[in-house]
Amino acid sequence: MDLISDYKNFLNKGKTERECCSFIVSEAKKNGYKDINEVEKLKAGDKVYVTKWGKAIALFQIGSDDISKGMNILGAHIDSPRLDVKQNPMYEKDFVVYLNTHYYGGIKKYQWVTLPLAIHGVVCKKDGTVVNVTVGEDESDPVFCIGDILPHLAKDQMKEAASDFIPGENLDVIIGSRNPERVTDEESNDKADKPAKDAAKKAVLAILKEKYGIAENDFGSAELEVVPAGKARDLGFDRSLILGYGQDDRSCAFASFAAMMESTAGKRTNVCLCVDKEEIGSVGATGMASHFFENCVAEIVARTAEGYNELTVRRALNNSNMLSSDVNAAYDPMNGSLYDKDNASFLGGGIVFNKYTGSRGKSGASDASPEFIARLRAVLDDANVTYQMAELGKVDQGGGGTIAYLAAKYGMYVLDAGVPVLSMHAPWEITSAEDMKQAYNAYKAFLKI
Repeated sequence: MDLISDYKNFLNKGKTERECCSFIVSEAKKNGYKDINEVEKLKAGDKVYVTKWGKAIALFQIGSDDISKGMNILGAHIDSPRLDVKQNPMYEKDFVVYLNTHYYGGIKKYQWVTLPLAIHGVVCKKDGTVVNVTVGEDESDPVFCIGDILPHLAKDQMKEAASDFIPGENLDVIIGSRNPERVTDEESNDKADKPAKDAAKKAVLAILKEKYGIAENDFGSAELEVVPAGKARDLGFDRSLILGYGQDDRSCAFASFAAMMESTAGKRTNVCLCVDKEEIGSVGATGMASHFFENCVAEIVARTAEGYNELTVRRALNNSNMLSSDVNAAYDPMNGSLYDKDNASFLGGGIVFNKYTGSRGKSGASDASPEFIARLRAVLDDANVTYQMAELGKVDQGGGGTIAYLAAKYGMYVLDAGVPVLSMHAPWEITSAEDMKQAYNAYKAFLKI
């Protein structure tokens, strides 16, 4: 396996949570994993997966011990900040056609203007058919864009705070246009010579009807995401870094999945969990705050020789070890005053352990057990894995959260452990190839505990 090449391929093919889930299922099947619905009984060595709405997935490799003794879990998220197309999105304004959007997750709105953008997602029609949409990634595809004010006229805009000078309602994507009608005095009374109202919008709708078989009202049951167009690339003359969209948290999701594919369960059952909605609070049926993972474990227990038992499910969760595989902020030399340098993570410094995340007074943190951290240190030292201990930034600057606290509620040992990212939540994020390798090796070592 060429880890970095495969990782960039994953970023290119998985720009939405649905695409990531589909990729993981396809690759897992090649490695002997089966849909749990196809399996009636499970024994040691069996490999199964469970999905939820095609947007969250849990993979299990059954160990030889009773599952009540706990599992080794790698938990990541596969959603990333983006723009979501609204349900009544298309309009024409002064000869330009737009898609109305609602941003998803924590973004700097100004970073999304004037970039080439692509549209990914699904349109679900009333007859039950699902149309997959990907436009803007192929070289022959058109791309889309959000306009901005030219600097010559931006005097008032430049006085605004960065959070305000691009309002959220102005993040509307240009998808078409038409020439302004020019009507002479002689023709001014002849309405037949004037283009019909919203002619450009109707022209775009005609293209959508021809290419995808969808009508304007089908947007009401669509899930379309606007993301940066283009592929992940090596960054720097030495190719030591990776530039790509969605590396928070797909870097950790891929490293976790790759480690799972290369591991064999011993006594403990191994799990790779990739969930949705982390960027907006882990809510919904596919987020970690749902009962998705708990239900997955119940399905596994129900297929063991002993059969379903609620206490077995509770013990399995309580006795588990988990790495919350999520990224950390890489130290930014150009903005070093935002970091406690002695407690910062550096690009190329290896996988990052965060004892706690949260913001300011550790709000929203799970605060990992030092006994668990000590065990992991010993395991990774024995495996010659490079790791670093860090926090997100200076205490009063802000902070962030992960899914760790939602797993910790079951009583399991949980530690945040992931890849440092520069320009986090920007359309194009930066990671280190070395950190990806160390994360992959760390996750493999963890699965052997």
